[in-house]
Amino acid sequence: MKIAIVILNWNGEKLLEKFIPSIVKYSKLSTVEIVLADNNSTDDSVAFIEKNFPQITIVKNAKNGGYAKGYNDALKHVSADIYALVNSDIEVTDGWLNTIISIFENEPETAIIQPKILDYKDKSKFEYAGAAGGFIDKFGYPYCRGRIFNNLETDKLQYNDITEIFWASGACFFIRASIFNQLNGFDENYFAHQEEIDLCWRTKNLQKNIKYVGTSTVFHIGGATLKEASPRKTFLNFRNSLFTLVKNLPTNKLIPIIFSRLVLDGIAAVKFIVELRPKHTLAIVKAHISFYYYLPTMLKKRKSYTQNNNYYTRKSIVWSYFVLGKKTFRDL
Repeated sequence: MKIAIVILNWNGEKLLEKFIPSIVKYSKLSTVEIVLADNNSTDDSVAFIEKNFPQITIVKNAKNGGYAKGYNDALKHVSADIYALVNSDIEVTDGWLNTIISIFENEPETAIIQPKILDYKDKSKFEYAGAAGGFIDKFGYPYCRGRIFNNLETDKLQYNDITEIFWASGACFFIRASIFNQLNGFDENYFAHQEEIDLCWRTKNLQKNIKYVGTSTVFHIGGATLKEASPRKTFLNFRNSLFTLVKNLPTNKLIPIIFSRLVLDGIAAVKFIVELRPKHTLAIVKAHISFYYYLPTMLKKRKSYTQNNNYYTRKSIVWSYFVLGKKTFRDL
């Protein structure tokens, strides 16, 4: 089973210098190829790899199409059974591939896998983007085992299991190439953020499994491309979450859930005003305008295959967290 570790890069020379060595060191298997997918960088990223890591294959994209298009374009030139999509700000650890490869080899219905993702800056904590595996609530708000909104749990080995999850983090995302290609990869309308949730939901609709492997650990800086406090990130997260709901919700849930989400987003916009963060309020307004613009496109992308009704915890994570004060996954 051939594994291609594909690192998407855009002007990330400093990150590559810092993190590529761990990937090379701990991925020395005969079936593993490491690929740099460069999103038309203008720095010396490619030259750095060519000089210092000649064993790494380089695929050059014609333009910076963000995460979604960047990977879609690059993976057309990569031949493997499993794609391991790894951010340029990920540090891997000894043996990180072993259990993951074993599961893919022995469980044909498992299509996507995510390892444990801890914070590079504080290695005792789970990292925001994925933590110990992703879920969404009844209104489509994503959260993780180990991370609910901005509350990050300390890693006390409480999630050192192997378990079914709903979505895997795009920061370190393993997927069977056959499934990726069958689903035509990521939705390029997303540009970045939450396209992995959409791809996972579409995978679930094929009745395939998505798993978290807590015995494999990586460390992630997070926010290296778009800072956590970026209004651009707020825009993409709110808009793309609505895209995902329109594309994947069962028909009988589509209108009531979308309406509820729009109301909840409005409350979030008011909250940002109260917190004196008007740029984020404006980002939500822009997200809704963009959502309406793309709504006909997203409706056309709805498929006739079986809609997976068991996609979420039936609770509202907003209510559980902000009203009931449940701050950890186990509290839910």
